[in-house]
Amino acid sequence: MAGNVEQNIRPDYDRVIQDIADYVLDYEIESEEAWDTARYCLMDSIGCGLLALGFPECTKLLGPVVDGTQVPHGARVPGTRLSLDPVKAAWDIGCIVRWLDYNDTWLAAEWGHPSDNLGAILAVADHLSRQNVAQGRESLRMRDVLDAMIRAHEIQGVLALENSFNRVGLDHVLIVRVASTAVAAKLMGGDREQVMAALSHAWADGGALRTYRHAPNAGSRKSWAAGDATSRGVRLADIAMRGEMGIPGVLTAKQWGFYDVLFSKTNADQKVKAEEKRSFRFPQDYGTYVMENILFKISFPAEFHSQTACEAAVSLHPQVRDRLDEIDRVVISTHESAIRIISKEGPLANSADRDHCLQYMTAVPLLFGDLRAEHYEDGFHEAHPEIDRLREKMQVMEEPRYSADYLDPAKRSIANAVQVFFKDGTATDKVEVEYPIGHRRRREEGIPLLEEKFRANLATRYPKSRCDELFALCSDRESLEQMPVCEFMDCLVI
Repeated sequence: MAGNVEQNIRPDYDRVIQDIADYVLDYEIESEEAWDTARYCLMDSIGCGLLALGFPECTKLLGPVVDGTQVPHGARVPGTRLSLDPVKAAWDIGCIVRWLDYNDTWLAAEWGHPSDNLGAILAVADHLSRQNVAQGRESLRMRDVLDAMIRAHEIQGVLALENSFNRVGLDHVLIVRVASTAVAAKLMGGDREQVMAALSHAWADGGALRTYRHAPNAGSRKSWAAGDATSRGVRLADIAMRGEMGIPGVLTAKQWGFYDVLFSKTNADQKVKAEEKRSFRFPQDYGTYVMENILFKISFPAEFHSQTACEAAVSLHPQVRDRLDEIDRVVISTHESAIRIISKEGPLANSADRDHCLQYMTAVPLLFGDLRAEHYEDGFHEAHPEIDRLREKMQVMEEPRYSADYLDPAKRSIANAVQVFFKDGTATDKVEVEYPIGHRRRREEGIPLLEEKFRANLATRYPKSRCDELFALCSDRESLEQMPVCEFMDCLVI
């Protein structure tokens, strides 16, 4: 055969795509812990979205692309009166859930926020339910929403365990798009071929660059990137459901596939065979592991690698609040991922820059004893120049044990330690926090606080009577699971 002729033999779908499709369509979810954690995740994600509606920089992006558009059986956006097509509704829901960096988190070789997928899940489930009811059929139930959440969490989280997209410069919202596509196609009634076709297009989209998350270009796109990704998942699922053909070898195709084009550097720093450098690695099958082990942001709207540093800083606040002028230096001992992602010096240009700065997120609770979303805003920052003065005194150091425990599947710690040294030679205790309060190891302690967070977020949007009704509804898993999706979404309309 001539060397310049390719064999045009269409391959089977890549195994990665087949495995995701089989999991989405066939896996039986039997873990009671996963079901119950999904309910808490639903509560927390909706609450985060409601809180974000108090920030104009977020709300200016919401609503139909064309003002005045009327959508038959449109999907609702919690906390608003919007009724949108499911693609834009997914964008808006995903945007508000992620805006304040307060929703759940998954940390591994890659990191991200699996509840970002709720944008696609709620938008599709609500729209389909309203269509069904209008045509005399049954609405989807909230159990279908929780089911899709567990699966989306698992797909995104397992893909992240040993596959570092950030090391090749790709943003983690790529796997939000993949997970959202899979569960959206399932909710739409897709068969195996349709789900695989949709997934192949999700991979063919490639990935957004991470540059908007890092100095010196950090900005507010990081707050809507997940909404964009989950929305794209809905669009691709819809295209596949209309009969569009898939791209079976989208990952493995030589020269043109995802592995060769975008992922070839992922394992460049590891001694593995060349042919192994262009494929994903999976240490376990899909199940319910991710939802069971999800990390909740309970105390602070802050990038998760800093959560334990914030907790340590709050505990040190009483020891430093009356000695601020005496501080010589602040030493933050942390893990490698935190250094790579959020350790930065110099001017911070905007709120998105500040909520991804380890030093800023440690300085504020040291100074004020708390860290809230408002503390990132320009007005607060300008009013308190002592924050930047304290940042200038900070030293960030890697603790190798923290880095190792961060990646240890038996631990998955996110450790930080903070110690303040004074000019007279004295120092505070070195306060070490290995597991944030939102970690699975601290569930018993964390869940009551998660519920308090949900109540507080409800109160930003609804009168007390509605807050009580919504809290009671979400607290009763059996009743919640049986509730029609469209009725649940109607409860969230202002």
